[in-house]
Amino acid sequence: MIPAAFDYVAPDSLDDAIKALVDGGEDAKLLAGGHSLIPLMKLRLAAPSLLVDLRKLPGLHGVQRQNGHWRIGALTTHAVLEHAPELGVVSDVAATIADPQVRHRGTIGGSLAHGDPASDLPAAMLICEAEVTLQGQSGQRTVAAADLFEDYMTTSVAADEVLTEIRVAALDGYGHAYRKFTRRAEDWAMAAVCAVVKISDGVVQDARVGLTNMGSVPLRATAVEQALQGQPATAESLAAAAEHAAEGTSPTSDLNASTDYKRHLARVLTRRALADAVANAG
Repeated sequence: MIPAAFDYVAPDSLDDAIKALVDGGEDAKLLAGGHSLIPLMKLRLAAPSLLVDLRKLPGLHGVQRQNGHWRIGALTTHAVLEHAPELGVVSDVAATIADPQVRHRGTIGGSLAHGDPASDLPAAMLICEAEVTLQGQSGQRTVAAADLFEDYMTTSVAADEVLTEIRVAALDGYGHAYRKFTRRAEDWAMAAVCAVVKISDGVVQDARVGLTNMGSVPLRATAVEQALQGQPATAESLAAAAEHAAEGTSPTSDLNASTDYKRHLARVLTRRALADAVANAG
C-alpha cells in the first residue's frame, strides 16, 4: 500500500502547471482532490514520475450563475455541490458520492477527467448537456460532455491540458432525481440513474435520463427519453418508458452483479428516478 517514488510540484499559476505537465512527459499526472489517483498509486496500478498539484491555482473554485448556465470551477469539491440545491440533479448526485471525508476532498474536475464510468457525476453532465473548458499549451478549447468520455477511463483531455471549468445548463423548472444501487452506502454504484423532466399541463415536454456503470462510458438512455416525449406524466407512462432503459447498454459482469442483473437494475432505477423527478417538477 506504499506508492512508488515520485516527484511533486505545486505551481502557483495555470501556465506553470501546464509547463510542469509538459516537462514531466507522459508519466506526469495532475493531482486535484486525489481520491481517484492516490488509491491507484497505493496499489501500484498507477506510478506517475511527477505529480502536479493544482491546489494553489486561483480561479478554479466555486459556483456562479452565468446567462442561463452554472459555471463550476474544476477544483470545486463534491461537498460544495452537495450543498448547492440550485444545481438540481448535480447536487442530488454529489450528495451520494462516497462519504463526507471524500466529498470534502474530491473535486468535480478530477472526477470528470478520470473518466470512470462508475463515477456518479459523468452521467449527470450528459443530461445537463454540460461543457468543459480545457487549457493547454496551444490555448483554450471547449468540449461537450458527450464528447469528453471516449472509453473506459479514457477522455478527450490531451496530455498537456488542464480541465479548468464546467458549464452546466440551469434547467430551471425541471424536476430532478438520482437513484443509485450499492451494496453499502459508500460503494461505487452497481448501477445508477439520474433523470430530469419538464412537465407542462401534465404532459412530458422534455425528459433526459443518464446511466452510470452501464458501459465503458456514461450513457444517455435515449430510448427512454424518446418514449416519454409528449406522453402524459403518469405512473403507467413512466413505467413503460423505463422498460427501454437497458437498450444500447453493455455493462460488464463483476463480483457484485451480472450483466443481466445490472440491466434489470437500470430499468427499475429508471422508473423510480423518473417518478421522483416528476413528483418535484416545478
